[in-house]
Amino acid sequence: MATDPRLARHAPQTITPQPLPQQSQQKTAVQDGADEKAQLESTNKEDGGFKLKFCTVCASNQNRSMEAHLRLSSASYPVISFGTGSLVRLPGPSINQPNVYSFNSKTYDEIYNELSSKDRGLYRANGLLNMLERNRSVKRVPERWQDWPVGRPRLDHESDRGSRGSEGGVVDVVITCEERCWDAVVDNLLERGSPMNKPVHVINVDIKDNHEEALVGGNAILDLADSLNEAARLEREGDGWKGGEGDRSFDTRVPEILAEWQERWPNLPALWTLAWF
Repeated sequence: MATDPRLARHAPQTITPQPLPQQSQQKTAVQDGADEKAQLESTNKEDGGFKLKFCTVCASNQNRSMEAHLRLSSASYPVISFGTGSLVRLPGPSINQPNVYSFNSKTYDEIYNELSSKDRGLYRANGLLNMLERNRSVKRVPERWQDWPVGRPRLDHESDRGSRGSEGGVVDVVITCEERCWDAVVDNLLERGSPMNKPVHVINVDIKDNHEEALVGGNAILDLADSLNEAARLEREGDGWKGGEGDRSFDTRVPEILAEWQERWPNLPALWTLAWF
């Protein structure tokens, strides 16, 4: 039987895909990179722009470091927090009967429930239950600085406030809340031997360990973080030093930024050093 030539136009055809010219492939790769960069910049804008990564440290990762953790995370800063003590120590019914817990073990929620069952009136009156209510809304468990594996992804901390941006397990600035904690952090960094060869600014803001001073210290640390972040942002965007010294890096400007901050907060003595991860 003869074939109707008009049906040839409707017959299925096999089309062999042709590789893109090399120039087109290069353009596609560049475009993909540009799209990824644009997406990252869009995310940064949603979070208020470029953000330094912070770590706050006190003795037990309960009061001062956690108040600062809350303030920084509320301002969209990537932040993690630790304690430097051998154990978590909280006030008990007397000075000789503290409540003692291990780091990285009992959660804030478990500590809250335990103290509440022991003497709810006492621990509500001395502010411990209020503090623990804040803490359990920030992260799950108190952590110890010396046990922190720097550079290991913190994938099991996604529910912590400030976890976005700090998943890589590395920070730019460590802020301690007591000189002995600053000493412990600096000594520990020296013992680690700088395997990553990454600079980190270690700053101490001396804050008395009570609830009222922790609130003041949290505000002061947020003010310092804003000043440091603005300087880092200007360097990153290539705008240079506002005083005209555009060749100066962020690392060399930190002592001056800290000195200006100290004038605004004269009752919170500060220390600084540049260390390495």
